[in-house]
Amino acid sequence: MTNTIEERLATIGPKTDRMEAVRTIGLFLSELEAGSIRAAVRDEDGVWHAQAWVKQGILLAFRVGVAAEFASGTLSFIDKDTIPTRRFRAQDGIRIVPGGSAIRRGTFIAKGVVMMPPAYVNVGAYVDEDTMIDSHALVGSCAQIGKRVHLSAAAQIGGVLEPVGNLPVIIEDDVVVGGNCGIYEGTVVRGRAVIGAGVVLTGSTPVYDTVRGQIYRRTADRPLEIPYGAVVIPGSRAMKGDFAEKHALHVATPIIVKYRDEKTDASTALEDALR
Repeated sequence: MTNTIEERLATIGPKTDRMEAVRTIGLFLSELEAGSIRAAVRDEDGVWHAQAWVKQGILLAFRVGVAAEFASGTLSFIDKDTIPTRRFRAQDGIRIVPGGSAIRRGTFIAKGVVMMPPAYVNVGAYVDEDTMIDSHALVGSCAQIGKRVHLSAAAQIGGVLEPVGNLPVIIEDDVVVGGNCGIYEGTVVRGRAVIGAGVVLTGSTPVYDTVRGQIYRRTADRPLEIPYGAVVIPGSRAMKGDFAEKHALHVATPIIVKYRDEKTDASTALEDALR
């Protein structure tokens, strides 16, 4: 028998006994839940790398799974039997407030996490210590959320499983993501950044830094990155062309207006009473 979970997953094929495959997938999901493996890792230079084999393992869990019925009180659900929702105990040290939230198997949820209803955390996600997931927030598949992050109400952190080599969304430590934000397509938000309410960041979004006089974009070999401590707000820029200029059309553009300081820290401080 092979030794690592990566090697064991690689042996699963069309002729593998389903029960044996399900057991291996269960062990794989347990390691994701323990945080011993992750869908993305950061190297010593601060560069994030996708772990393609982890994503392949999650896709395998979907492929091996069959539709099954699940129930919670009077509610019923149909999902793959290999990836049900997680269940927690008080000693796990997290708080999930009643009201329609769900955390899928194969997620890492660290101590001190608070989750307000309704919210959802998908398979492969990693949510580190003392993070707040507010109402109507989504943490997508394989997204990596750091320590002491605040995901405000209706914030959407996109997920990605395919292509398996694509980087998921990364939110580093001490980031504040404002209400109704959308962060997608492998964007990396560096530590202590503040993403103002309503900002949308995608792989095709240019971000204009009015402090440093730079424009940040995704390239062929690097994701879109929001710098450490940047404060980003929604903005707009004029569109070019006769028609656009005639009608004074603008396109939405995130703008960095400052870098985090004591005043910003005071305005973004989390309420201790909420925890």
